[in-house]
Amino acid sequence: MPTNALLLKLIRKNPQLKIAFSISGITIDQLEEYAPEVLDSFRSLAETGSVEFLAETYYHSLACMMPGNEFELQIEKHQKKIRKHFGMRSNVFRNTELIYNDHIGERINKMGFKGVFTDGIDRILGNESPHHIFEHPQVEDLKILLRNYRLSDDIAFRFSQKTLPLTVNQYTTWLNAIPQNDNVINLALDYETFGEHQKKDTGIFSFLENLLTSLTKKKTFRFMTPSEAIETIIPHSTLSVPTFISWADEERDLSAWLGNEMQRDAFDSLIKPEADIKSLGDKTILKQWRTLQTSDHFYYMSTKKGNDGGIHSYFSPYSSPYEAFINYMNVLTDFTLLVKINKSAAAGRKKTRRLATPQEYTVTA
Repeated sequence: MPTNALLLKLIRKNPQLKIAFSISGITIDQLEEYAPEVLDSFRSLAETGSVEFLAETYYHSLACMMPGNEFELQIEKHQKKIRKHFGMRSNVFRNTELIYNDHIGERINKMGFKGVFTDGIDRILGNESPHHIFEHPQVEDLKILLRNYRLSDDIAFRFSQKTLPLTVNQYTTWLNAIPQNDNVINLALDYETFGEHQKKDTGIFSFLENLLTSLTKKKTFRFMTPSEAIETIIPHSTLSVPTFISWADEERDLSAWLGNEMQRDAFDSLIKPEADIKSLGDKTILKQWRTLQTSDHFYYMSTKKGNDGGIHSYFSPYSSPYEAFINYMNVLTDFTLLVKINKSAAAGRKKTRRLATPQEYTVTA
């Protein structure tokens, strides 16, 4: 709320300021139920015309790793939710935790998306700079926007790590040092950076206000939404991403969620009852199954050590990854049993209806 209020104030003073949000459907569900005033504040931002809401999976899930069209169904559901609350549809997709590869690019392009947001990882860029718009190697009309993870993490994680916090002058010095032919700089970070990861007393809110105000006054910088950027800036070259990448952990791959046997076992067990669940046509059961897909469940099961392990532990409500796994599997086992009971009951009702048709009684007589 404080950050939304600050951004609204800044946009009203500087309409050229542009910002994009990516908010999952389950977050919006919770805001509807528990904090509608937060949704109102996002609507106020949407009404300025300076804010874009990106598309993603409704349940912040790993649906892109599942067979079939669950991935596409969740994106469509999310788009409807965004349109309902904010009256817009984005042409740019941002997958859960910036998970991406070439195949995902092809899938979302078939859905009509013209751009995708992912991380500017060194191993996929080679000698290229992340400060360009790239094209998919096989799909000509899909543009790729890359996050500058170093500049983003300087704010998100390193803002107050040193004796003195990061200053606007230091940060703008880094921005000014970027070559002029590098024509797009994407900064993207978790929204809880402002007030949770970086507490108010660190000066994070003053930093955000002063940085954005300063940049709006500089002629060398111009703000754009992701959709405006892909429509305006000519792509630099193609960029192939053959393997899965993400913005999570030092590996920046899928290992944050599927890196150990517990995680893979839980995910495989989640996928198995899909056909039975969807055959029931029960909206409540379908919603429960999709809520179990949320990537956080698997994130809590990570057994990584070092800095990554510390971050996983910081976010987890469980005392250990094993406890997270056992709790999840207990819930999933109970849920799977519920599905079987409902499937059996549905089969019984179907058989009863079939035997009770007038035609069959006539034949029997």
